Amino acid sequence: MIRASEEGVDFFSHPLIPFHIGGQEVYLMTTEVCTLIVSVAIVIFALIARAKLKADAETPSGLQNFVEFLVESLDKVVDNSMGKFGKKYANYIGTIMLFIFISNISGLFGLRPPTGDYATTLSLALITFVLIQYAAIKTSKFETFTNLFKPIPLLFPINLIGEFATPLSLSLRLFGNIMAGTIMLALYYGLLPIFAKLGIPAFLHVYFDLFSGAIQTYVFSMLTMVFITDKLNA
Repeated sequence: MIRASEEGVDFFSHPLIPFHIGGQEVYLMTTEVCTLIVSVAIVIFALIARAKLKADAETPSGLQNFVEFLVESLDKVVDNSMGKFGKKYANYIGTIMLFIFISNISGLFGLRPPTGDYATTLSLALITFVLIQYAAIKTSKFETFTNLFKPIPLLFPINLIGEFATPLSLSLRLFGNIMAGTIMLALYYGLLPIFAKLGIPAFLHVYFDLFSGAIQTYVFSMLTMVFITDKLNA
């Protein structure tokens, strides 16, 4: 096992502030701080974009054109994937896409990607899981539960495991890919001599943070739309 203290490898996961809750010592970790930074950055961007849209409603500026391009592109992707249900879920899909993408590429700015922590990806997957089950119950009502016993009652355990496998697969896929990039970059920075850290890390960040981050954002969002649409069309 490689230890950060011995080999100079830093995975950017550190306890920051201790809290005593119920006799247990709990720490505020770098993941929570980075998540807060990402969330605040998104809120600030949204507020600035809103102000610009109001101020330049008749004469679109560069920022307004950029925001309109993002919204139109998102609407097109959601409509193509969810059809008539797209309009209702566009806000949620847009929110998770923006949060996941900014979280994935936050390593470019010296942060630990929040999606490199399983607690973050599991939370996102559980929110999606609730929406999937809500769509199923809204569409099929009581059949949502009886379908677990089809085609024969003996398959109930397998069908139930299949339902709960959805948030696990979503969360583990995103977590595994982002965490792998974080580990690779930490090993590169921690184990190689200083002359090998000039120039080459830029290409690694482009792949692990930007390219892989964009791909994983798309995969998570696309699977979310597919699972929800599948329940709505049932």
